[in-house]
Amino acid sequence: METMVGVSSWAVCSIGMMLFNKLAVKVFPVECVLVGIQMAFTCLVMVVFCWRSIHIGSLRDVLRWSMVAPFFTGMLLTSILALKHAPMSLVITLRSLSPLLGLAIESFYPDPLKIDKWMIFSIGIMLIGTCAYMSVLPMSAMTGIGWVLLNNVFAVGDRLLQRFMLAKDQQPVDISKTGVTLLNNLEGMVPLFICAYFTGEFAELPAAVSAVDQNGWLLIAASCVVAVGISYTGIWAQSLITATSFLVLINANKFFVILFEVFVMSKSLEPIQLVGAVVTVLGGVLYGKARQQLDNLEAEAKPLLEAASK
Repeated sequence: METMVGVSSWAVCSIGMMLFNKLAVKVFPVECVLVGIQMAFTCLVMVVFCWRSIHIGSLRDVLRWSMVAPFFTGMLLTSILALKHAPMSLVITLRSLSPLLGLAIESFYPDPLKIDKWMIFSIGIMLIGTCAYMSVLPMSAMTGIGWVLLNNVFAVGDRLLQRFMLAKDQQPVDISKTGVTLLNNLEGMVPLFICAYFTGEFAELPAAVSAVDQNGWLLIAASCVVAVGISYTGIWAQSLITATSFLVLINANKFFVILFEVFVMSKSLEPIQLVGAVVTVLGGVLYGKARQQLDNLEAEAKPLLEAASK
């Protein structure tokens, strides 16, 4: 039940984050400052409303978790840059490649992720869907492809480190979920504002602020609210499932964003692109079933192994 609620909550926040960021960055095109505002708002919410649940075990735990912050910040910033320079459907489809890297790295964990032929087959299905989608993309849609691929790198690093430091079967830190949410956003603002300084965003800020109307501020406020949700639910969901499963869940979840882009935002897609998106989602479903079956087999075999060792 906790896994279902945690993952479902993250899915809702994830969809909202992508949609609101896509709209917010159009009306407020200073990316580092926009992400910084979202982080600062999240810190404020954590301190004001969740301070009773914030627990940080030791300085060593803080230093260990500090490795996550650069990847968390990089993931958020490259995500919003990818949304600024590329269609949402392209961002979503290319992210289906991220479980490949996550699967390879997670195999070196102290309690490594088990792999079978059906998991490999399902990831292959997702790759076929991705290739089908991209086969008819115009060159104009490729301008943001570098940001999407860089976002994949940061997303994989973020999820793998979070999984390693949160899961009970790995090497968890003694920090509560609200505590790591606060640390992610508090520490993440440092490199973010340094980046804003060197890219000249502070000089562009007065003009950007004056150009935002009332609806624009509502979009920015909505992105801040959803940022709080995704910061917490992302950590919650990641502590319940493997990093590779989380990355596959991200890809399957974004199918709904493709439908929104097509039917609400009137983004035209070729039939083969829609087929590619469906195939990618089906690959995610197959992966989930293969993972569940493998987990069940391991659970059944564990008592036998423990009895044999005695």
